[in-house]
Amino acid sequence: MRLASIKQREEEIAALVTPQGLLPVRALKALGQDFEEDLFSIIAKEQLDALKAWWETEGLQNISHWSKYVIPPDKVQYAPLYRHPRKIWGIGLNYVEHAADLEASTPKTEPASFMKPDTAIIGPGDYIEIPRQSNRTTAEAELGVIIKKRCYGIGEKEVMDYIAGYTTIIDMTAEDILKQNPRYLTRAKSFNTFFSFGPQLVTPDEVADLDNLKVATIINGKVHRENIIANMTFRPETLVAFHSQVMTLLPGDIISTGTPGAVVINEGDVVECRICGFEPLVNPVRDLKLVR
Repeated sequence: MRLASIKQREEEIAALVTPQGLLPVRALKALGQDFEEDLFSIIAKEQLDALKAWWETEGLQNISHWSKYVIPPDKVQYAPLYRHPRKIWGIGLNYVEHAADLEASTPKTEPASFMKPDTAIIGPGDYIEIPRQSNRTTAEAELGVIIKKRCYGIGEKEVMDYIAGYTTIIDMTAEDILKQNPRYLTRAKSFNTFFSFGPQLVTPDEVADLDNLKVATIINGKVHRENIIANMTFRPETLVAFHSQVMTLLPGDIISTGTPGAVVINEGDVVECRICGFEPLVNPVRDLKLVR
């Protein structure tokens, strides 16, 4: 199953991705199904499994019955999957090649992680804004892992029971600020628009071979750097289990698993996170220093 958040009038609502287009979840109420209407609430209230079960047993087989509610893909305006997760964990230097970009060594014993605020969140098509304080900002394509239900102290073998799905992410860093002092990491990662998120949540059953998923950072249509999940130092299930030992993970929490490579961005650029089998995440760039 694939889900998205779409803009409809002044709202951002959950929708099922169908072969014909996007079916708002609220339309299912006309069919006697009582699910929450926004994606975060569907996850937080642990309705995801029930929605998936309905979709697989009734939804797909009877899609012609509610085709009138389906929005064609070319008429859809995506939003971020949601705006206010309780936590966003980012993972630094999780590929050896990216560590070399920063002239740093890859952590070998434990993941290098940091947290980001929800005020950094933007969605597909929104502008990434280079802040006035930075002259070297980078963008990084990453695979995101979304937590399905509350967990604390779990092991790697249990992790799949707690994953709602995966998504595409573009994470930004004010690299010149970070290079001044590693203690500036939180500030360098936390500017507004520094976390693009969406457009689709892909449930684990849709991902046949996680290890061989290819993640690519694209700049102006050209591949800057790409790599597969198997080449991560710490794989997604390791990251989830490790951070569950640190603090309770809650439904909707996000772990952004690290990038194969960051690219310097400038005014007028277009950045893309491309993951095989996923809808691409694309954002244009503007430099606030050039805005009058």
